[in-house]
Amino acid sequence: MLTIVDYGSGNLRSVQKAFEKLGTPAAITTDPEMVATASRLVLPGVGAFGDAMRELHGRGLVDPILAHIRADRPFLGICMGLQLLFETGFEHGTHAGLGILPGDVVRFDLPADFKVPHMGWNTARWEGSWQPPSAGEHFYFVHSYHARPTDPAIVAATSDYGGDFCSAVRQNRLFATQFHPEKSQTAGLRLLDSWLLATAD
Repeated sequence: MLTIVDYGSGNLRSVQKAFEKLGTPAAITTDPEMVATASRLVLPGVGAFGDAMRELHGRGLVDPILAHIRADRPFLGICMGLQLLFETGFEHGTHAGLGILPGDVVRFDLPADFKVPHMGWNTARWEGSWQPPSAGEHFYFVHSYHARPTDPAIVAATSDYGGDFCSAVRQNRLFATQFHPEKSQTAGLRLLDSWLLATAD
């Protein structure tokens, strides 16, 4: 079962509906046991880094998420779900993340004519051998912070907003995007479908 982790963040139903449009049933859960037994796991989210980590710990979800990723089972992170994979986030203080990927998450430091949050449509330049069918298309972003991976090999895509930033990461069967594919219309659905195909057993 494709399982969407509910840790009190919004936007869960739109993620579920996107997968349902692709013919893939998706369950939304707060149950650590369901997370532990998921065939595919999706960690979406919006909000603040520290609050998100507190909710994950408080609901007993950290250990099953880490076990799923370390077992190299298919994992998709969306927006906050990408940021939480890193070691440290600096939103309203310093907070430890899941620590799966080396690097940190920092606020945009941009010229005055660039608004923060970065909100709206932008392209992603895909890196490496995997070029999804939605390459070159626009995706929907809404975020004030962005990841800075230590290892450039995990960067799957970059985008330009007052300078390049990491907009997707990939490591083994882990894939995560800073943008919201579930809000990105046809391009987003194509990307989700390619992830489903790439992680099919």
